[in-house]
Amino acid sequence: MDQNIPQVIQTVPLQYYVFFATALFAIGVVGVLTRRNAIIIFMCIELMLNAVNVLLTAFAAYRSDANGQVFVFFIMAVAAAEVAVGLAIIVMIYRNLQNTDVNLLNRLKF
Repeated sequence: MDQNIPQVIQTVPLQYYVFFATALFAIGVVGVLTRRNAIIIFMCIELMLNAVNVLLTAFAAYRSDANGQVFVFFIMAVAAAEVAVGLAIIVMIYRNLQNTDVNLLNRLKF
């Protein structure tokens, strides 16, 4: 093992982080592709962002480099802004249609 990696990080192999993040990302993709509720789709997109954050943090810790963790901080800031805008859009859709089904959004075009 590399001596630069802290002992706590060495206890869990990097492959476990990769498999965990892959499973999280796959669950998010399946949720986006199969669900019709806008809130569930929104939560699945956030799950995919968190899977990327887990990978960036794990690789940054294994490389003993803080750049990945700084990048995760910026991703979290963008995700917080996305949550604010996305939830506002979902609330407005619910006010207009009384439903959050994304298939009903075709009626808003005209």
